Amino acid sequence: MKIMSIFAASLAWLLAAATLALLVLGPSPVMPFTPADEQSVRSVVEGQLDAFAQDDAARAFALAAPNVRQAVGTAPVFMAMVRRNYPVVYRPASVAFLKPDAEGDQVIQRVQMTDASGDAWLVIYSLQRQKSNAWRITGCQVVPNKGHMA
Repeated sequence: MKIMSIFAASLAWLLAAATLALLVLGPSPVMPFTPADEQSVRSVVEGQLDAFAQDDAARAFALAAPNVRQAVGTAPVFMAMVRRNYPVVYRPASVAFLKPDAEGDQVIQRVQMTDASGDAWLVIYSLQRQKSNAWRITGCQVVPNKGHMA
């Protein structure tokens, strides 16, 4: 549980930084969220999970939004943080994507995961469309999933 508390504090700080950046920089023009965007969002999360599985810190770090990369600093530090604070994200035993919720250039992608012990987790990713139109992960919250996964 101490790991989840550390995670929650880290996530709260990253989300606060992202919110501050949005307030300072102002909103970008809102583009509609399309089925292609839904697939792109899923691909970004899957790509980062695959990068973790391959211990490819550079690729996992590249899929994080600029605010996260700036806050964390380097790819090796990012990988160490994920390995230490987000073990189910680092090595999930199973992954099931739920339908994303989008509002403008912000998306919440919920993913049900189980860890190596069979415990169920709900992983809540926040993503933001970048100026390049690419989606990048701005945050990740892991909460115990009280439901059962098949």
